Amino acid sequence: MISTQHEALHRVFRDNPELCTSVFKVLDIPFPSPTEVAVVDTDLTEIKPIERRADTIMMFTSLEGQHAVITESQSKPDDRKTAAWAHYISHVHVKFGCPVTLLVICQDEATAGWAALPKTIGLPDWPTLSIRAVVVGPHNIPVIDDLAEAVNDVVLTMFSALTHARSKEVAAILEVLADALDTTDTTSAGHIAEQTEVGLGNTDARRIWRDLMATKTYRYQSEYAQLLRAEGEAKGRAEGKAEGKAEGEAVGEAKALLRMLDRRGVVVPDVVRERILSCTDTTVIDTWIDRAVHATSLSDIFGIDDEQPEQG
Repeated sequence: MISTQHEALHRVFRDNPELCTSVFKVLDIPFPSPTEVAVVDTDLTEIKPIERRADTIMMFTSLEGQHAVITESQSKPDDRKTAAWAHYISHVHVKFGCPVTLLVICQDEATAGWAALPKTIGLPDWPTLSIRAVVVGPHNIPVIDDLAEAVNDVVLTMFSALTHARSKEVAAILEVLADALDTTDTTSAGHIAEQTEVGLGNTDARRIWRDLMATKTYRYQSEYAQLLRAEGEAKGRAEGKAEGKAEGEAVGEAKALLRMLDRRGVVVPDVVRERILSCTDTTVIDTWIDRAVHATSLSDIFGIDDEQPEQG
């Protein structure tokens, strides 16, 4: 099952195309300066056979022509990817008639080391096809913990946090990212803050980020963070008990989820709204919020076709 963290690691390029140029620059890999960037259909399925769907495919147009970049999020070594990646590359090359680069994003060095190895098809000493991906991860994306550097490129700083999510340096990166976002427009900053939350996945880094959002005041803070803090503190003060604070957090998260759905134009029937607001399990609501980041319908969040969320 594809996780929301998996989605965030490649969608960050789709939502912030300039990140691709920044990453290639960091890796000292020449890449044409784009005059236009477009996200293209990721469905690479043929008429009948096995379905093949890449994570993200972007088309960069420059004075030198077009160049496709296939972006894949990889959480662990998987030798089955050799066939899948070979299909993606050849299909995109034939379909668009342009050079193709495979960019693989990893959050740990073991997976990055595996992904960086040439993937071959054919005889061991005479491969018919060899795949060499551009691999990014904690081994080659810099730790950005300087505020001036973070302000200069907040998207790259966010990506630094995502790739170093399991590194001890992530706390320092998140600190400067939070401050750097306060220097940009609130709409963009709020969107990047949400992408950071999802991309960090179920890690200690996500808890560090949530603490930053809940304990500090930033003008860009997402409604989720503001409501979580306000409702949690208010309920905690009123009841003076841990369970009161937990209940307040659940109410805050539920309201934040409903407002996120409203912003995305997802219609929420009264019966579903009541179920969401009555859920007291913050873990369940957190899962719904993660899914809501890219949701276009209730089924994207609750994993069902009808409009009844699972009980929390």
